[in-house]
Amino acid sequence: MTRVTELLASALLVCAAANAATINTTLTVNATTSSSGTTFGVSGSANFTGSIGNGTFSASIPAGAIILDPVKTTFTIILASGGTLTGNLSIPQPLLIGDITTGSVQVDVTGGTGTYAGATGSFKLTGSVSGSLPSYTLTNFTGPGTITTGGGGGPTGPPPPTISAVLDSASNTANVAPGSIFIVKGSSLCPQISAQQGGINQFNVPRPTVAPDGVKITFTASGSVTATDAILVYEYNPSGTCQLAAILPSTVAPGTYNVTVTNGTVSPVFATPVVQRKPALFTQDSSGGGLASVQNYISASSVDLNSFTTGTGKGTTISPAKPGQFMIAYGTGLGALVGGDNAASPTHDYNADPGVAVSVIVGGVSGPVAYAGRAGYAGEDQINFVLPSNAPTGCTVSLQLSVNGILSNTTFIAIAPDANSSACVQPGFTPDQLKKFDSGGTYTTGGFSLTQFSISVPGFGNIKQDSIAGSFAQFSGYQLSGASGQTSGTPTDSCVVTRITTSAATGTIGSVVGLDAGGITLSGPAASGLANFALKQDLTSNTYSGAIATEGIPGQTNAGTIVAGTYNLKGAGGKGVGAFSASVTIGPPLNVTGGLPTNVVRSSGLPLTWTGGNSSDLVEIIGSSSTINGTGTNSTTATTSFVCTTTAGKGGFTVPASILTQLQAVSAVSTTGSGFLAVASAGNPTNGNGLFSAPLTGGGNIDSGAFIGFVGLGATVSFQ
Repeated sequence: MTRVTELLASALLVCAAANAATINTTLTVNATTSSSGTTFGVSGSANFTGSIGNGTFSASIPAGAIILDPVKTTFTIILASGGTLTGNLSIPQPLLIGDITTGSVQVDVTGGTGTYAGATGSFKLTGSVSGSLPSYTLTNFTGPGTITTGGGGGPTGPPPPTISAVLDSASNTANVAPGSIFIVKGSSLCPQISAQQGGINQFNVPRPTVAPDGVKITFTASGSVTATDAILVYEYNPSGTCQLAAILPSTVAPGTYNVTVTNGTVSPVFATPVVQRKPALFTQDSSGGGLASVQNYISASSVDLNSFTTGTGKGTTISPAKPGQFMIAYGTGLGALVGGDNAASPTHDYNADPGVAVSVIVGGVSGPVAYAGRAGYAGEDQINFVLPSNAPTGCTVSLQLSVNGILSNTTFIAIAPDANSSACVQPGFTPDQLKKFDSGGTYTTGGFSLTQFSISVPGFGNIKQDSIAGSFAQFSGYQLSGASGQTSGTPTDSCVVTRITTSAATGTIGSVVGLDAGGITLSGPAASGLANFALKQDLTSNTYSGAIATEGIPGQTNAGTIVAGTYNLKGAGGKGVGAFSASVTIGPPLNVTGGLPTNVVRSSGLPLTWTGGNSSDLVEIIGSSSTINGTGTNSTTATTSFVCTTTAGKGGFTVPASILTQLQAVSAVSTTGSGFLAVASAGNPTNGNGLFSAPLTGGGNIDSGAFIGFVGLGATVSFQ
């Protein structure tokens, strides 16, 4: 059997920008809240360990935002040493309204002034609250993180190395396992090789623990003086930002370690957990959340790289998998290797070890593996399996690995509907468009939703939340799973699953590229009170949003309300998208029989029925579950969502178990996850009423655009 060795090489070589100094620190916030009727103020003290010092913390939360989960706003920290830090604050809604008393708050630094102009950073603070809205106390919300300064000062000469992240090389998330391949990101890690070999210095077996230029990575157990140097795989520095890859020796026992990089001088320590096993699958775009690095077995001498269509591309033969086909996946982290990690062709099948159970999960369907372990490449694991006969088909079928119940990152593979098909099937995409993805092409879409959801909120009863959100996005086939929701709008009597993983250390994994469209405004009929309502633009992601109204909360000041009629969206044009306009007419809502359930058993499917609306109206059933793993900079949030589309005239739809089982099991609201379900209807988009086009500043137009007005029900639910 042949093996595409480029899979591993391409999956490992990822370089992230980290040009300025990074400070490892811990932030602690103590604050109280107050109410002005339309906003809730949060103010108190902020303390950073180390060189940053003390300051004051303040944030203002619009009253209407408290029904969202999580509640998001901005904050300012004024430092006693001079300068400020500013950024985004995310608070779980149950923590804010008093349903839970302990939890985690996400603090993301996006800028500042003075010494910290252009600063970035991320903290997940854990603490407790007492009292309830409008007045309560946040006590010792604390957590580790980093502040990366904007640069522009400091001593002359090369700065010492600084570590910003230690991640496994497949999923790009924190925590590493003995015997696995991991990466180190930071600044000044290996500037010596910037002009050598195109910026990469790869090491052959036997690999060194100290590079010829003196670079090494050292793990020292917390509270110990015993140090172990990692086995170096490469130094990668094509543009002045270095990344290191190495194998963690199998002799390193699980625990917390202080990691340093030596490059003439020794970096500050970076605390890193080492776990016994951490299964992680490689992806073809190295994102950790995209199309998996998987081969379809054709014969003893031939394999295809898993992709959307049959032919050639990506430097090899490609095809979607066929139901029941034999598959080969590649990953890392299955466990330590007794024979060592510096051999030329290590082999070991962990699935044959006593007490070790390895399986694959394809589209929510679990199946056995034939082999799972080293197969000739140090640090890399090969997983051989047959597609379960009852696994769903499609272009974005989820793939995970389970080892003794420990789940890998969620990736996806393409599976054709039958043995005779030459392409997978993805709602909203033609075979020619899928082939374009396989040739390296991209798809650009614009999607905006004007929504009114009726939601039951503890302490407030039934309210209506009116809002608008959307973006212009460009994505490749590698990100198709995380971008499928961008193309919703055509009823297909089918469902699409999307997945997004966010790491506190690295941000969103496998995300699409948002395009700047400049300022966007919304106007509606006279009764709505909306005239040139400005949408807020997130300058980092280029997403747009606007909280229009929270109907049902006394004293709430609203920008307007969503009523029946026609709404117009106008864009001034920006760096990515030119000026555009779109309109949509809001129609009559549906009546969902019996309302929405509070608990969904994923293995049983979810039948829903309704009355009302126009028979041709688009109906979307939307569900999502999010789980938070780890704490602080070692945390990741995995969100899986589905959108099922049909028409109102069908009178109902059953979300199949094959879709629901792809969601994580979660409680409706908890400190480690949440679930949401909604049913909404809208006029079926047509040219001039929902569908629109927009010019791209680089030439041409977007591939598709939809502005849709949804009215429906929403609820927090448990997925069991």
